[in-house]
Amino acid sequence: MNRRPQRMIQTLIAEPDALSRAIENWASSPFLAVDTEFVRVDTYYPKLCLVQVKAQACAAADLIDATALPSLDSLLDVLYAPQRVKLFHAAGQDLEILVRLRGAVPQPIFDTQIAATLLGYGDQIGYAALIEKRLGITLDKRLSRTDWARRPLKPAELAYAAADVEHLAAIYPALQAELHARGRIGWLAEDCVRLCDPAQYRIRPEDAWQRLRGLSRLSPREQTIAVALACWREEEAQRRDRPRKWILDDEALYCLAQRQPQTRAALDALAVLPPKTLERHGEALLAVLDTALRTPERVYAQDDAFSDADKRLLKALQAHVAACAAELELPASYLAPRADLARLVRAGADADVNVLRGWRREVCGSGLLALLP
Repeated sequence: MNRRPQRMIQTLIAEPDALSRAIENWASSPFLAVDTEFVRVDTYYPKLCLVQVKAQACAAADLIDATALPSLDSLLDVLYAPQRVKLFHAAGQDLEILVRLRGAVPQPIFDTQIAATLLGYGDQIGYAALIEKRLGITLDKRLSRTDWARRPLKPAELAYAAADVEHLAAIYPALQAELHARGRIGWLAEDCVRLCDPAQYRIRPEDAWQRLRGLSRLSPREQTIAVALACWREEEAQRRDRPRKWILDDEALYCLAQRQPQTRAALDALAVLPPKTLERHGEALLAVLDTALRTPERVYAQDDAFSDADKRLLKALQAHVAACAAELELPASYLAPRADLARLVRAGADADVNVLRGWRREVCGSGLLALLP
């Protein structure tokens, strides 16, 4: 029978002295369970509002008010100390925030979503589902859309935030022990190290085109223009700290790439840009279009155009991955997603794919290499 978590009284740490006392209480803990709450409605970068931390010996989580404290340096010093494991669940968004604050990822980390996958819970299991399976506790996720920047936060909201790390700390020892027992703790360590490259949490404007969907349907010239527009949009969104769609949405970007207006009158006539966008960015967009039209065209994205032989090879690779995944009780996509197998078909043994590295190579990748012509 599922049970609901016991509710504790939660308070915000909003003063430096209170934060210092909390940090002192964490001193002997071998790990810290960490989560963040943020808002990202009208900004490009997430606005950090709350940091939840649960140490092993502490009865309850500490909720640190990032909107009230003059500095988080003392907290970050603790999180980045290498002698203590940092626990996260699906760490990506939390690490993005921390990289922006410190330029690096705190290490070592233990991601319970990765641990759950390696223990047979499926790919990308959510926190609430994992806690229900492991502890029989049903979490109330109705507060997941709370405005975490609003103050004061309600007691129920504080309890919700605290639960995200209190149960994380509770399941960690058993997950760690089970990974050791199955000989997979090294697999988890390898995959968590892969999360620690700060470059993956920063978007370089010149790479922003990779977020575009359907780019392969455009001609090489249109793709070249779309890539230039995406780069400009990303630079502007970062500079102004505004959502990229507020600068230029995808529909308008594709229209500009295909219609290629070269005058203000032609740009106005398209009627795809809001008046404020035209006023603020019209001349800049025309300049981007002009430069892109004079740039040598290039194919940035293309649909798979495999020969019959390549298609047969891809199916053989997929069958091998599926067999390995079934034997290991892992999702096939976690071993090697289709996109990686397509790269193997194109580039052979030189393909830059995870399945040819570390533990994946041992359990699956070597067999894939044997299938290549």
